[in-house]
Amino acid sequence: MKPSIFPLALLCLLSGALARAEPYRVVTEEWAPYNYRENGQLTGMATEVVRAIMALTGDDFEIVLLPSMRTVHTLQNRPGTLMYSIFRTPEREPLYKWVGPIVEESIHPYQLASASPPITSLERLLNAPRITTRHAGLVPNMLQSLGFDNLDRSAAESHQLYRMLLAGRTEIIVGDTDAGVAYYSRQLNIAPGTLRRIPIELFRSSLYIAFSRDSDDALVAAWAEALEQLRRSGELERIRRRYEGADVQ
Repeated sequence: MKPSIFPLALLCLLSGALARAEPYRVVTEEWAPYNYRENGQLTGMATEVVRAIMALTGDDFEIVLLPSMRTVHTLQNRPGTLMYSIFRTPEREPLYKWVGPIVEESIHPYQLASASPPITSLERLLNAPRITTRHAGLVPNMLQSLGFDNLDRSAAESHQLYRMLLAGRTEIIVGDTDAGVAYYSRQLNIAPGTLRRIPIELFRSSLYIAFSRDSDDALVAAWAEALEQLRRSGELERIRRRYEGADVQ
């Protein structure tokens, strides 16, 4: 007598249900002032937004701070993963489900205000002796695609960019939004007026929350509605203003 296949089929169904029931996880990276650790606590503009969304939706997902290169890998390979904050680009568009925007930002190069003569054109920037950026991620890849062949990709973390610039080990740095530059200026006690923003916008996009493609559409819609509720109430703008800074020129 052949054994019934019913128990095996039931086991497969239960296993699939358990796999789908794996809790959602939120991942992020160290990128001030949007998501970063301070005094042992995860904080930042986007972190506050994500927590405010979960307060509205009733979700209580674990938020995990990962090294920069592991966040995108986890988002692409672990089912039920959310990542913030991430620039929404045409290349990334089909890879995830999106909620946002949280805030629109741009990235400029910076040099010391004492540098002479100041760089004011893209041509001079392309021909600068050295531009230091982080070793991996969207920014160095973007610069490479724009034709910069004078890149020094030796900085593992943002704060190293500013220390290298102040120590005279590089002439120009590119890596953070203007809000990020203001944050690190405060953290490193860089006096106002020490840094000069070069008036060349290298990148502009909006920061979003990205969901892995397997995420439930109803969940994505609930988060989108919660974010819009924060926008309509003015809470999103209040959070943004708490992290603004104007310490550089």
